[in-house]
Amino acid sequence: MNSRLDLSFVVSYRHQIFFTENAFAFKNTILKELVGVAKVLPIIDAGLVATSPAVISDLIEYAKINQIKLTRAPMILTGGEECKKDQSVVNALLAAIEEDAICRHSYVLVIGGGALLDAVGFASSIAHRGVRLIRMPSTTLSQADAGVGVKNGINAFKKKNFTGTFNTPYAVINDFTFLKSLSPKNLRDGLVEAVKVALLKDPEFFKSLEKDSRELAAGNLTLISECIRRSAELHALHITQGGDPFELGSARPLDLGHWVAHKCETLSNYRLSHGEAVAIGLAVDVLCARELGLFSKSESERVIDLLVQLGFKLYTPELDINEGDLLMQGLEEFREHLGGQLTLILPTAIGQSTNIHELSRDVVRKVTAELSHRFSSSCAALS
Repeated sequence: MNSRLDLSFVVSYRHQIFFTENAFAFKNTILKELVGVAKVLPIIDAGLVATSPAVISDLIEYAKINQIKLTRAPMILTGGEECKKDQSVVNALLAAIEEDAICRHSYVLVIGGGALLDAVGFASSIAHRGVRLIRMPSTTLSQADAGVGVKNGINAFKKKNFTGTFNTPYAVINDFTFLKSLSPKNLRDGLVEAVKVALLKDPEFFKSLEKDSRELAAGNLTLISECIRRSAELHALHITQGGDPFELGSARPLDLGHWVAHKCETLSNYRLSHGEAVAIGLAVDVLCARELGLFSKSESERVIDLLVQLGFKLYTPELDINEGDLLMQGLEEFREHLGGQLTLILPTAIGQSTNIHELSRDVVRKVTAELSHRFSSSCAALS
């Protein structure tokens, strides 16, 4: 005799995101109040240490004054895609979690760029089936997007983020002071995620990016901080209110331009940064939307012009390898990564979008040929 028990349940998640400056100043109590008397395993991105070496002593002194129980001196790990290329960094982190007896009521604190946040987040999510993670993103890209998200992962099988989890961080602390140490290129990188989310969600924000584009490109930290804050807010609001935070459906509503970006990153062997690749991916998707009659020529040119004003190159030779056949593989990899039917989001107006379920090679090749014609010479001159 057959029988069935079919139950459902809802779990409430809390997503805390703090915006601050000088997080390790004595009077700044955010971190102190978050961790209380629990143990904390600290990890810092080597790239941040190289540009801001005082971050190590600042954290140690802050912990001493506030009686925060650091389990060891901060682990300094190489960030960037190097830390995600295989399981070695994750294994080292798991060993540290075990050695320091970090439990589900302890904390892992990671300070760094998006790639290191990904790797540390993945290790934290699988140790004891999930220990508490506090992220302190240190780049514009991670503060504007990845650092406030709920995804973690590392690369495998020459595919970006093939191995990973969804796991909500215990807290995110966006400290704008870290941005002072960034190079002009790294400062610019995070602006592309602001362009993306403004294009999808907020036409007034998009207008403000257009108005301030020259000062943003010039590195105005006040404007960049405001831009990051709004981008982070829009990303977090979508995650918490969009109805599918862990992507159980077939759509990825915030991944405009990312099927191209992820493929170009891997094809370039990560010569292209994530921000550079997303800018190119946005250009491809925006022009595809125009070709499909979804997005007007005038509005598509507003997006292209904004990306150019912000200093992004909109062509890379990886678009044309094997006449674009390798790029087109990115569509299937994108579908496979999410599962189900191919679903791409494309703009229909500034602040509005729709989903499509197929995109022909002819349309993509026409668009990449246009980008090559318009921008390949300027990219060569700038490289």
